[in-house]
Amino acid sequence: MSLSNLRPPKGAKHARKRVGRGPGSGHGKTASRGSKGAKSRSGFRFKRGFEGGQMPLHRRVPKRGFTNIFRVEYAVVNLDTLAEVFEAGSAVTPELLRERGLVREARAPIKVLGRGEISKALTVRAHRFSGSAAEKIAKAGGSIERLEPVEEQPEAPKVEKSESRQGEKPEVKAEAPKVEKSAGEKAKSDKPKKASKKESQG
Repeated sequence: MSLSNLRPPKGAKHARKRVGRGPGSGHGKTASRGSKGAKSRSGFRFKRGFEGGQMPLHRRVPKRGFTNIFRVEYAVVNLDTLAEVFEAGSAVTPELLRERGLVREARAPIKVLGRGEISKALTVRAHRFSGSAAEKIAKAGGSIERLEPVEEQPEAPKVEKSESRQGEKPEVKAEAPKVEKSAGEKAKSDKPKKASKKESQG
């Protein structure tokens, strides 16, 4: 064996499939596309979910439920986690929970759930508490403080119309000065108007 007689193993390389060269190419007169139909035309593109024109599966299957766009997603913390991380008498705040990695969401409101038991008196500040969590914290001698929900972007202040205060006189707009007519204009205006044809005939 030498560099001059090296060959790839049998079956490793294949001849390129040259279509559109007629029956003599070994791929038939239709170039392996079959006869007629969309797949035999140039520019055909198979779309995901297309079933040949019949009603596709994702439209035949009925829909279930809906998406509530006003849903509030809470970051939850359980009592057994608080009892393990915090010491007795300490205050638990959302900032401390995020700082110690107990809550990953940066701006999500926090809800305390009642999994596990707690024997330490803690002052827990959160946005929501489950009934069992509030009961267990109070039973252990601690207290809870419900925080206000996360504030949304403030609305633009409304501009109210200015009203006249009591005791003040309303402003009076100054009238335009009257322009006196000249003698010639007065003479024209004093001339009697000519009677119309209908009035003269009547």
